[in-house]
Amino acid sequence: METRGIFLNISPLDHRYYQSNKELFDSLSCYLSEEASVRYCAKVELALLKTHLALNKLDSEQLIKAIDVAQEKISPEIVYQEEEKTQHNIRALVNTLKPLLPEDIRHFVHMGATSVDILDTANALKIRDAVQNVIIPELQALEVKLCELCEQEAETPQVGRTHGQYAVPITFGFTVAEYVSRLGKSIIKILDFSKDLRGKLAGAVGAYNATSMITSDPYELERTCLALLELKPSDHSTQMVEPEYLLRLLLEINTAFGIIANLADDFRNLQRSEIDEIREYFSPTQVGSSTMPQKRNPWNCEHVKSLWKAFAPRVMTFYMDQISEHQRDLTNSASGRFVAEYIAGFAAAVRRMNKIISGLSVNREQLLTTLEERAGSSVLAEPAYILLSQQGEADAHEIIRKLTLKANTEHITFVEAMKQDPAVWEKVTARLAQITGQNADTFFSSPANYRGMAAIKAHELAQEWRKRMQGLNEAGNRSR
Repeated sequence: METRGIFLNISPLDHRYYQSNKELFDSLSCYLSEEASVRYCAKVELALLKTHLALNKLDSEQLIKAIDVAQEKISPEIVYQEEEKTQHNIRALVNTLKPLLPEDIRHFVHMGATSVDILDTANALKIRDAVQNVIIPELQALEVKLCELCEQEAETPQVGRTHGQYAVPITFGFTVAEYVSRLGKSIIKILDFSKDLRGKLAGAVGAYNATSMITSDPYELERTCLALLELKPSDHSTQMVEPEYLLRLLLEINTAFGIIANLADDFRNLQRSEIDEIREYFSPTQVGSSTMPQKRNPWNCEHVKSLWKAFAPRVMTFYMDQISEHQRDLTNSASGRFVAEYIAGFAAAVRRMNKIISGLSVNREQLLTTLEERAGSSVLAEPAYILLSQQGEADAHEIIRKLTLKANTEHITFVEAMKQDPAVWEKVTARLAQITGQNADTFFSSPANYRGMAAIKAHELAQEWRKRMQGLNEAGNRSR
């Protein structure tokens, strides 16, 4: 077998990203490599062969064992050598398989099938297995880590931000809870769509022409064959499986990719020098800049976003592969091969995000300083306006807005400005006591006191999604 240094490879996935994801990419290669593609096609061909034997009552234990042995012996290298002669990948596979089988059953190989029956069915199998055996566990690990961080920081005060400006107080756990909820939903959908990938054994135009020459019930032949592979038939086939089964899965993966990129971007911004509320792990030997020794760049978060930028636009190709002329053309032949790269790029981003969350440090002191000193009491203008309005003051918003301007102009706190208007302070104080039972001086002494349901929501979502991820594990164990 020819050996080749990885640094001679063209795709960054095959050298740079392989180096940092060896275990992950080796796991994916069992499903998405070219060798895996050949083996999955052979698996489909041999499932069809077993179906023919059963149909003809020839499925003896000895012959089934011979088929299983042939499946182990198939060599992608020999298939490729044969393809140089045939210029056809599936006919090369068929020619390679036949000599590995008992002579009296060789004529059944590929009988009734067209190439895309094998290719589309094998594609559904390998992507299903890659998603369920590699991608879902990676996503679950990330979701569980986010749940842990969410719960750990559920009570940690933080200022909320909208439009790049200070808004009202939340907690850092609440910030994380957004991604717990968004990613959790996407994981469930990815798993569901992977379970609904379909195969076909419907022939050259999908009308069962060939298999109708073999059996009076071509539907049953197709169902039996696909059941051996734990797949269902496409509801309608041309020469190809309906593309929407795979398209929906890839679009949901792209949705999850965007969620992870959004999380990486938020965390990158929280590491800005002027914010400094969190830090990703930076090892003692790590270098942030070739010229500025003090730099501690948030490069892992940037890396995740950069991977998203590279791979997310490929969704346009997924949409374009939805269209095929009449019963089939070959315009998805090259583009469809890059789905494996897309899944690998997504897996690398998920693994990197797992690394970020595992090593993340939360600067609670800085979070509180930002809220209390930088944002300050001005973020309490909202509860003051709400309380004043409930006391029947129609112009409450305008009154409070002017008090915030007064505080800025006179360089005093918003609370001090509010107290300079005794009528406003009295109404706000009275309503606060009536609604919450709290003392106004105590409540307005710290913005951290005004956080609504942030901490409660963080605890709730962390607990809910931890249980749901555990439920996926239990369901997976039962199915195995």
